[in-house]
Amino acid sequence: MGNNTGAPGFKLGKTLTEADVIELSTLSGFTPEKVREWHSGFIKDCPTGKLNKKKFIEVYKQFYPTGKAEKFCEYIFRAFDNDSSGSIDFCEFLIAISITAQQEPKKKLEWAFSMYDIDRNGFIEKKEMKKIMDAIFDLLGEERKGTNTPQLKVDQIFSRMDTNGDGKLSKEEFISGCLQDDYLRRLLAPSAS
Repeated sequence: MGNNTGAPGFKLGKTLTEADVIELSTLSGFTPEKVREWHSGFIKDCPTGKLNKKKFIEVYKQFYPTGKAEKFCEYIFRAFDNDSSGSIDFCEFLIAISITAQQEPKKKLEWAFSMYDIDRNGFIEKKEMKKIMDAIFDLLGEERKGTNTPQLKVDQIFSRMDTNGDGKLSKEEFISGCLQDDYLRRLLAPSAS
């Protein structure tokens, strides 16, 4: 059977039982038919029922052929890999897809926060945000010059979001800052716009 996932005590094999489909439908908000469709595609691409980091990066790079996607992909992969197993099982994949596909910006921002909180301590420090900004610049092939540098972007983000001035962003500061500032939302969580 598979690893523990975001659902407590939920184990998942390569084949789905009807109970699995119902539980995944409830967790993800997708219809049972859509769950089966996603599962079929996932197993076709990942016959072992697991998506490893190498395969994930290989697939993701296709969307950014001119950029350097590896670093950014590592952060996305870590956010998808809820149980830190080093692979993404179908449940983790489906939950991540459901979050990125839904309309509610707050859920997308919560997921974005989990990607930026590299050390998973519940806060985004400047050094973490700098790593992410470097990865975004690499991914998009952005030129680093003048006022367009990762460090300046980090400084702008923190000056707008770090409302208590403690040098780190809580989940609440991050979400609130993104919801109140279109520029920051587009920069940090484009799918939440």
